Amino acid sequence: MSEDRVTETAASSSKGRPARKAEAGFFARIALFIRQVIGELKKVVAPTRKELINYTLVVLVFVAVMMVIVSLLDIGFGTAVGWVFGGSGATDR
Repeated sequence: MSEDRVTETAASSSKGRPARKAEAGFFARIALFIRQVIGELKKVVAPTRKELINYTLVVLVFVAVMMVIVSLLDIGFGTAVGWVFGGSGATDR
């Protein structure tokens, strides 16, 4: 039963017009691409001010948490390497 269904992709749906054939010219394909990009951009919904502030805070908190994790790993690995190789830090020759 699912073989009988015909699925429609975004590339082939252009407001009731049939899909263009592959032998369309180079500039025709570019024009089709630009029309599709414009059509997709019209669907974009800009976030409200409250959503934008919320998203910004989430990103900043995530970055801060990742900085703490990476810093702790860096300190831990640095300490482990110093302990394994017995380095005192300064190399006086």
